[in-house]
Amino acid sequence: MTDVKRIVLSSDHAAIELRQKIADHIKALGFEPVDIGPTTPESTHYPKHGEAAANLVAKGEADLGIVLCGTGQGIMMAANKVKGIRCGVCSETFSAKMIRAHNNANMLSIGARVTGQDLAIEIVDAFLTTEFEGGRHGTRVDMITEIEA
Repeated sequence: MTDVKRIVLSSDHAAIELRQKIADHIKALGFEPVDIGPTTPESTHYPKHGEAAANLVAKGEADLGIVLCGTGQGIMMAANKVKGIRCGVCSETFSAKMIRAHNNANMLSIGARVTGQDLAIEIVDAFLTTEFEGGRHGTRVDMITEIEA
């Protein structure tokens, strides 16, 4: 994805360490990580972090987003409440490729308590290197956008 430059990252307290490792990894790949925290291990609420990251993507201040919580489910649900966001939770690489190729997902969610670090990096790589296929998939993405409207 040569046009992707800025990737916002956020998580709750359960995923700080994994989020920081992902930020370092994508920086090494040449992307600009925009890590909006949190940075301390005190318990925090994933909905506010999912919404904050999604707002940056929706406003065009980041090209894509990666969010994490314990399972990846809750923060993904919060992100998807922001208009224009298509976020999928992935625990393996095939789904990460398909949410980009078929759903034109602009955000990825990962569960830090259910996905190991090496696999999480592979999932991120699959997400970032897969292009949207368009065609019939574009029609379906348009249908999702119509539901949102």
